[in-house]
Amino acid sequence: MSSPVSVRRRRLPFSPWHLLLMPLALVFVLPLVQMVLTSFMTAQEINQFPPRFIPTSLHLSGYRALLNESHILRWFANTVLVSGIAVVSHLILCSLAGYGFARLKFAGRGLAFLAVVATVMIPMQLLMIPTYLMFARAGIVDTLAAAFVPWLASAFGIFLMRQFFLSLPVELEEAARLDGCSTLRTFISVVLPLARPALATLAIFTLLSSWNDLLWPLVAISDDNRFTLQVGLASFQGTRRTEWSQLMAGNVIATMPLIIAFLVAQKRFIATMTFSGLKG
Repeated sequence: MSSPVSVRRRRLPFSPWHLLLMPLALVFVLPLVQMVLTSFMTAQEINQFPPRFIPTSLHLSGYRALLNESHILRWFANTVLVSGIAVVSHLILCSLAGYGFARLKFAGRGLAFLAVVATVMIPMQLLMIPTYLMFARAGIVDTLAAAFVPWLASAFGIFLMRQFFLSLPVELEEAARLDGCSTLRTFISVVLPLARPALATLAIFTLLSSWNDLLWPLVAISDDNRFTLQVGLASFQGTRRTEWSQLMAGNVIATMPLIIAFLVAQKRFIATMTFSGLKG
């Protein structure tokens, strides 16, 4: 006798949930498609009324103006540098701290972890003035260091890695110690290879957050040669006029690397969301 699930599969070649998810996916994809199409429009087509959603022909004037009239390539390089340092430092520091909170036993471990997680509830706006004063005394204001130092580690990254490490069986680490491995060697040779899904997820979250960060670089950096992409693109929006074709072209350049990175790490991202909730 056929089960209800097999009967539904014969009727539909996909899960019934896709009937709900596909329209929702279209709602989220349409703004992205519109952004790409607008980047190939002329200023006249963008500003006409009623608005045109599909360009009559593909124009590269927005991309040409972006390359000739701005430092978009330098902004892109600055953003890659800041995000790259943020991702690498997060993977190293957050994994070490998360493993320490998950496996090492020391006095005040629970209280220290609670204090770290509690910092998530502190708004960034509340920390901007003391952070700026601290960076000014250190002499790194208006440099790229001011953009990436706040991204060296985060409470969320430590929490994510700790939860994943708690889901791993302790017997693997005990077997490695019986073979003579030190705690650090066990962490590097045994734990980290198993934590690849969590590391990929942490890298994606850190890349998205540091790549799209606008508020703090806008405060800490004033030299346009040291702008990140988000700060540079914000300069195209003025009180009286906005260069929409250049702004949309810049948004396409800023968005595509994130989409590619997410598609590459999608499977590991889903695996981490599954494992991190098994044990807490």
